[in-house]
Amino acid sequence: MNAAHTWADDARLVYLENDEVVGPDGSAQRWGYLFYSENRGRTRGYSIRDGKLDEASDLGFELDAPPVSDTWVDSGAALAAAEKKAGAKYCIENNGRLATMLLIRGAFHEQTPNATTWAVVYTSPGAPALFVVVDAVKGDVVRMWRG
Repeated sequence: MNAAHTWADDARLVYLENDEVVGPDGSAQRWGYLFYSENRGRTRGYSIRDGKLDEASDLGFELDAPPVSDTWVDSGAALAAAEKKAGAKYCIENNGRLATMLLIRGAFHEQTPNATTWAVVYTSPGAPALFVVVDAVKGDVVRMWRG
């Protein structure tokens, strides 16, 4: 993203999450991006609405997170994998809905803790949430749990 590289030449994407409801195709009108600059020792957040910069601000706390992979499947492909594996069934059986999608490295994948993953989170008023973790490079579901 150009704004992040204008802020810091060494800015690397470390986190991405929907800021508004994710549609059935994995798109959202607004996404939140976090970039970390080692040279600045700071993390900056960007809110992108419909492909345009909506807001930019430095985080008020330290977040020295590892950058995500340079290549990763988009949210639509990650959602399709999660839906096929368990998400669609969960929503039908539990009156559930897709709540959150986030892209991060170094979390959620115990067997490969350094992997970049999409976490697809479904919630229901009457059942524990369903977490579906998708390998963001390959697009395969690698882990699921309820809680």
